[in-house]
Amino acid sequence: MPSLITILIACGIFLALAALHALLGSKKPVQRAAGSVCVGICALAAVNFTGFFTGVSIPVSALSIGVSAAGGIPGVTLMLLLNLLFR
Repeated sequence: MPSLITILIACGIFLALAALHALLGSKKPVQRAAGSVCVGICALAAVNFTGFFTGVSIPVSALSIGVSAAGGIPGVTLMLLLNLLFR
């Protein structure tokens, strides 16, 4: 049951992103929303892969994946700043 709720929340966030892109006048809102989700998750992965060299990483959890998927690069940057401030 908790996995079903997680899937429904993820679908709701994706639909909200697609609706936001549609309101902003995008010609392909679903494609842009999927692209921003992919960019956010790739940014989180890039931060964690380069963490060996930089010494900065973000723990991977459902919350960090959700923030990076919904927020994209600004979301990952915000998590990095919060990680550095509250370390």
